[in-house]
Amino acid sequence: MATYVFETPIVREGPSGGHRLFEFYKLNVGISIVKDNGTYRQVRYLTDEDLRSYQEVYLGGNKHVVDEATRAALIAGDVDVTADNFTEQ
Repeated sequence: MATYVFETPIVREGPSGGHRLFEFYKLNVGISIVKDNGTYRQVRYLTDEDLRSYQEVYLGGNKHVVDEATRAALIAGDVDVTADNFTEQ
């Protein structure tokens, strides 16, 4: 069975600082994907208490190793995850 590296979706946010030159620069911010009661959803801000309450957590901005079944479930989960978010190992 193949395994994949999953990179969570990102959004571009800016400006990245207070100086006027920072208005031209945007940061990539990872969005976390969680599974709660059998349903996947996007979460922007997590606390430590939240992490324990979810069935699965894929922290934004990180790489996660998943199997084929999880890959298919994430793509079908309607959380802006596509095959482009995965790299086969």
